[in-house]
Amino acid sequence: MEERISKEEIIRLYNIEISFFNDLVSSGLIETEVIDNTTYLHYDQLSAFERFTNWHYDLEVNMAGLEIIHHLLQQIEALKH
Repeated sequence: MEERISKEEIIRLYNIEISFFNDLVSSGLIETEVIDNTTYLHYDQLSAFERFTNWHYDLEVNMAGLEIIHHLLQQIEALKH
C-alpha cells in the first residue's frame, strides 16, 4: 500500500482552506488520487504541497503567482540538465 494522506487530514493538520487545496489540484500543481470517495495526496507530493502552502499563506502569493513560480522553477531545472 502506498503512503498517502487524506485531503481532510491535510486540511486539518495544515489549517488551510479547502478551496486552496482544490485550487492546487485544479491548476495541476499537485496530483491527488480518489479511492472510495476519499481524496488522497501521496507523500511524494507533500513537499510541493508544503512549499505552495508556505508561499501562499506566509508570503501571500496568489494562485496565478504560484503557477508562474512553479513554471519558472521547472524551466531552471530543465536548463540545469
